Amino acid sequence: MKALGIDVGGTGIKAAPVDLSNGEFDAERLRIPTPSLCTPEVLAKTAKEFVGHFNWSESIGVGFPGVIKQGKVLTAANLDDSWIGVAIDDLLREATGCEIHSLNDADAAGLAEFHLGEGQAHQGMVLLLTIGTGIGSALFYQGKLVPNTELGHLPMNGTIAEKYTSRKVKKDLDLTWSEWVPRLQEYLAIIERIITPDLIIIGGGASKKFEKFSADINLQTPVVPARHQHHAGIIGAAFAASNSIL
Repeated sequence: MKALGIDVGGTGIKAAPVDLSNGEFDAERLRIPTPSLCTPEVLAKTAKEFVGHFNWSESIGVGFPGVIKQGKVLTAANLDDSWIGVAIDDLLREATGCEIHSLNDADAAGLAEFHLGEGQAHQGMVLLLTIGTGIGSALFYQGKLVPNTELGHLPMNGTIAEKYTSRKVKKDLDLTWSEWVPRLQEYLAIIERIITPDLIIIGGGASKKFEKFSADINLQTPVVPARHQHHAGIIGAAFAASNSIL
């Protein structure tokens, strides 16, 4: 069985058809830069472009950077405010002619890692953190997803965690890895105190550079990089499209 996964990120919108038996891409991934003003109309046009590129007519899963409940967008922190209240499933179904299953982008990445990645062997409390333009979170307890946790928005040092700890912050402030990792350590220590997870998986762009900072993380909780790295969002979105994994 195959499904098309779309991952809406702060810098790029990526898509690929995914073989749901193993999580492998069935065609080369297509990436389109995220416009500075990513409105609902822009994403609808982009989704239609993906459908044409892959000659797709079946189910599509969409990982979106915000809280989604019953197909409606409640928050869109790194996109445009015009998204608030939009029925995203209906919007993209009309644009593409395909069945749509949308969910929070970090939750999508979490599905990939929990079912086909580092979380497979764990049935306790597993937390995935996608650290990139912002910080997303996906929390699993005894194999069940707790959706829309948004732990990147925890208050931290007069702001919120993702505006203090994300890779975008590292880039914007031109921090070295040794200068940035104390921010990550501080954030992860807060997470550990609040949730007491059995495993923390680092995903997003930071997962590709895990060896640069992993030795300086000091927690009781094991911390590992995401197996699927920056592809996890696409894979998990495709799983969501099957509507059998949630």
